Amino acid sequence: MKIYTKTGDKGTTSLVYGQRIAKNDLRVEAYGSCDEANSMIGLAVSYLKQEDRKEFQELQQLFHQVQTALFHVGAELSTPNDKEVKWKLKESDVKLLEEAIDRLDEQLTPLQNFILPGGHPAGAAFHVARTVVRRVERIVVGLETNNPLVLSYLNRLSDLLFVVARYVHHILGEEEVNLHEGDKIDS
Repeated sequence: MKIYTKTGDKGTTSLVYGQRIAKNDLRVEAYGSCDEANSMIGLAVSYLKQEDRKEFQELQQLFHQVQTALFHVGAELSTPNDKEVKWKLKESDVKLLEEAIDRLDEQLTPLQNFILPGGHPAGAAFHVARTVVRRVERIVVGLETNNPLVLSYLNRLSDLLFVVARYVHHILGEEEVNLHEGDKIDS
């Protein structure tokens, strides 16, 4: 089977069930950005694998489930609204994120200020993944979707990614850089 099909050479692509639409359609932007978020999560997890820590092995297992669910989100976003979605998010997918957020957040010091993204490559990559998921969420708000859980899932996922970035830094002893009220940008 060849990787290239040449069917997109004129600026269109296929949705699930074969409907052709323009590659700059909002729906394509949504599932393409979802794929980008999934790839960024994969990069962040690859940094975790370089650290030999039990806590990170648990995160790797969690993110295997998350990445699988993101494929389901992509499938939902690439399915026309009048067609049946083959892989649907379930309430339990959202619950999994909420439970992970609560479990990890209770181990962190409460936020007093905004924090600047950065630090260890894994933490920084989770922050980037968070911002990509927020973009997906903004795009999806402009779409009609078959499943209202898509927005809930994306919202919780961005929260989880923020908490995981902080958790990674906590486990590694990486100091968070806080943005303080008096901080100024020199020009």
